[in-house]
Amino acid sequence: MFGKITATASYVPEKIVTNDDLSNLMDTSDEWIHSRTGIKRRRVAVGENTSDLCIRVAQTLLQDAQLSAESLDFILVATITPDFNTPAVACQVQGAIGAVNAFAFDISAACAGFVYALSMAEKLIRTGAKKGLVIGGEVLSKVLDWNDRSTAVLFGDGAGGLLLEASSEQHLLKESLKADGTRGMSLTSGFRTNENPFSQNAPAYSACMQMIGREIFDFATRDVVASINDLTQDEAIDYFLLHQANSRILDKVARKLKQPREKFLQNMQDYGNTSAASIPLLLDEEIKRGTLSLGSGQKVVFSGFGGGLTWGTMLATL
Repeated sequence: MFGKITATASYVPEKIVTNDDLSNLMDTSDEWIHSRTGIKRRRVAVGENTSDLCIRVAQTLLQDAQLSAESLDFILVATITPDFNTPAVACQVQGAIGAVNAFAFDISAACAGFVYALSMAEKLIRTGAKKGLVIGGEVLSKVLDWNDRSTAVLFGDGAGGLLLEASSEQHLLKESLKADGTRGMSLTSGFRTNENPFSQNAPAYSACMQMIGREIFDFATRDVVASINDLTQDEAIDYFLLHQANSRILDKVARKLKQPREKFLQNMQDYGNTSAASIPLLLDEEIKRGTLSLGSGQKVVFSGFGGGLTWGTMLATL
């Protein structure tokens, strides 16, 4: 059996923070942010944590699919902003919805996390699982330095996910998962120093998000393009759903792949960079809009890329 996407859902916090709002906190402007990133606004969690967002997604998926939580075999959550080191967000979701028969764990692969998790879920289906949830969720606002305009203006909070069920037909056709830890320091977050009574002085990394933007941009427009190109040669692709990091990245990737820019769907203007949540959030939004339709046979590419460094690309039919 193979995995088939049978439902999608998303959830974002109510609070909208515009670029003008950020200009009251730091030396920036709407023109400066939008011209460099394509972002106009983002959602910021107030009183909610990552598990809360993911639970809302899981509940919506079950409601829309008219399934009981007890029928789930697994729950995978891609995130780099869990509530705790343990329990995993996936376990919090499992407990909250009463999925007593599902095993659950988190995947930490930053902005490639959702594609990594979807790949893992497909393998679980192929080895006997019948159905499960794959969710990407982040509350990045809690790991940002809100005085640093090089990072604080880029990110937002949100969650998205899908129900993957067993099918006799293959829908997740090809994939490519890659990592390069030698470039990992280009994007760091959540560093915790070892301050036990026996430790020596630890490196002074910041717990907040830190990024060397130029290196990430070059990585995305070189390595990610190569990954997509290798997977899609001689394929007629309807739409590309790439990680929503920067509109300039999408512009350059489209040019390098010699594909119409219109095929590269985009919603970063409303949500910013939501890391592991960006692809499933975009997928659900475009399905609700009618651009995409489950069961249509549309051929799409999912591609996530970011911290680790990690990148993952998947060719699928809806």
